Amino acid sequence: MVGVPVDMSRERFEELVGEALDEVPVELLSLMNNVVFMVEDNPPDGSDLLGLYEGTALTDRGWDYAGVLPDRITVYRLPTLRVCETETDVIDEVAITVVHEIAHHFGIDDHRLHELGWG
Repeated sequence: MVGVPVDMSRERFEELVGEALDEVPVELLSLMNNVVFMVEDNPPDGSDLLGLYEGTALTDRGWDYAGVLPDRITVYRLPTLRVCETETDVIDEVAITVVHEIAHHFGIDDHRLHELGWG
């Protein structure tokens, strides 16, 4: 892969996302509602995003929230590999990205995440 310091298969990357999810406390995961996790090679807009939350945050759901498709948390493989130098860096970055996107599901915005050190 040209321009990617870490050569990692999609399967291995998906394993790392699963491992990152395994590290999230069960109590927190049990509060998540109507959300799926996905891995894609690149963001559709060609940006350098590492992850993306798409949906309605739990804090924004009202009485009329029903019958909607699941929210999506997508972790992007190639942008992540481009910003990492080693597999250990990828493991760390995937964990940060997963936590960051889960936080959006709970209604925490980027500004607050940066304040908390989860940039």
